[in-house]
Amino acid sequence: MFDKILIANRGEIALRVLRACREMGIKTVAVHSTVDAGAMHVKLADESVCIGPANAGDSYLNKANIIAAAMLTGADAIHPGYGFLSENADFAEMIEAHGIHFIGPKPEMIRKMGDKINARRLAQEAGLSIIPGSGVLHTVEEALASAEKVGYPVLLKASAGGGGKGMRLAKTAKDLPEAFTLAQNEARKAFGNPDLYLERFLTHPRHIEVQVLADDFGGVITLGERDCSLQRNNQKIIEETPSPALNDTERKMLSEMTAHAIKKMGYTNVGTVEYLYQDGEFYFMEMNTRVQVEHPITEMLYSFDIVREQILLASGAPLTVKQEDLKPMGHAIECRINAEDPLTFRPCPGKITGWHVPGGMAVRVDSGMYAGCLVPPNYDSLVAKLIVGGRTRNGMLLRLKRALGEFVIDGIQTTIPLHQEILEQADFVDGRYHNHWLEDFLQKRKNPLTNDEK
Repeated sequence: MFDKILIANRGEIALRVLRACREMGIKTVAVHSTVDAGAMHVKLADESVCIGPANAGDSYLNKANIIAAAMLTGADAIHPGYGFLSENADFAEMIEAHGIHFIGPKPEMIRKMGDKINARRLAQEAGLSIIPGSGVLHTVEEALASAEKVGYPVLLKASAGGGGKGMRLAKTAKDLPEAFTLAQNEARKAFGNPDLYLERFLTHPRHIEVQVLADDFGGVITLGERDCSLQRNNQKIIEETPSPALNDTERKMLSEMTAHAIKKMGYTNVGTVEYLYQDGEFYFMEMNTRVQVEHPITEMLYSFDIVREQILLASGAPLTVKQEDLKPMGHAIECRINAEDPLTFRPCPGKITGWHVPGGMAVRVDSGMYAGCLVPPNYDSLVAKLIVGGRTRNGMLLRLKRALGEFVIDGIQTTIPLHQEILEQADFVDGRYHNHWLEDFLQKRKNPLTNDEK
């Protein structure tokens, strides 16, 4: 087992990994930018190293500085969290070249899955269905020709993408040239790779993902599915498990076909296979080769520490449980609370002057914030994740409503009012939502009179 782990991240995920290490008796090293010197993960770590200024490119994305910090402190492993360098194959290779363990899958698997076009091919070879689409597109002319074959509307996506960046919808051929240019520019800026591909746009899909864990000895387990369909600008807002859209037969089939695909691909460590589900069909979308933001709802449902298991797998240990040992209990949901105006979604960084988190049975808050701390403008606006469980879905939603009402964050604006508003919508309460539901809801909220009503 590792003696000391450097956590190459910040915020709530850095604190989440730190807590798992502390419970395992592993020493921790926190890295931080100058603006994060007072962050909670820095305060609680055994050691800390400043790796650069506030700009992420000079700190949390600075591979050389992070590896130097690991060598300076004698860390024998690096946990990348999510975001930043967590799915950077070059970073993983550099770590291993310096005799340090990377807590994640093998670099070659990160590279394979990081190329979305290649990932689609591998998934198809492993027996998964994919949405009709194209190969890599370099020009508008190529995109127009592919879209004509696939059929409009189409969604342009960055080949090296993730997190909703580099994606644009083209409803007709007239829309495609502008959408192509915008997606290509965003892909180049976000990922350093302008390559795009396109897929047929599904009109009312659910975003369903499956948590997987695999060891070096052929062992694979799945931990149910998460429904991540409540999204704005392709960014998840609320996630729940199990999905209210699936029946037990579909759930079992999804678990088995995902486990089979993971074995065939030879994947190891923690990962998440993401699907679009529509009209009874599951279409492979992508695979994330890291721990997910929404992993706590799965942990609550299964009483299983995913990060602890991830660390054990990276050390070469076999899985600690078998599939038949995993029994989900009830329902769980997560609200991502961002430092944003709940109406305009304008980022609202600043100093938190008051902080009170909800408590009670089956309520968990993952956050690195506290009263008096600064929410800097330099990074993602996520300030907390509120995770709530319940024996029934209705009981879970009532508990979530109560917990949101108890959550106090003063000094900045947050999206708590948005979550409270969503909870009042009949479609959400009844589980009748899809990937485009939240965007439609926000549009109607902005323009309450529809064309028919006018």
